[in-house]
Amino acid sequence: VGEEALLKCSFKSSSPITESLLVDWTYRPLDGGQMETVFHYQSIPHPTTVGRFKDRISWVGNVANGDASIALQSPAMSDNGTFFCNVKNPPDV
Repeated sequence: VGEEALLKCSFKSSSPITESLLVDWTYRPLDGGQMETVFHYQSIPHPTTVGRFKDRISWVGNVANGDASIALQSPAMSDNGTFFCNVKNPPDV
């Protein structure tokens, strides 16, 4: 709580990394509520502009190195839940 939290995500792809690569981060609260998109990356980072994580997510990954990690600023107990990282690098799935 209070310190930046690094949410790590690494991936491997048999296809070359291109601008078509997509990274989507989603979140589900601990109580099993609605899934929420928190971050999207395609060529450039697109942090969410709505919801509980607005202005608190930053891109720390490097897709050329198979890293799709993000950082969460000022985490609170109310942020507890499951974070999902999904990477697609067409045509590799």
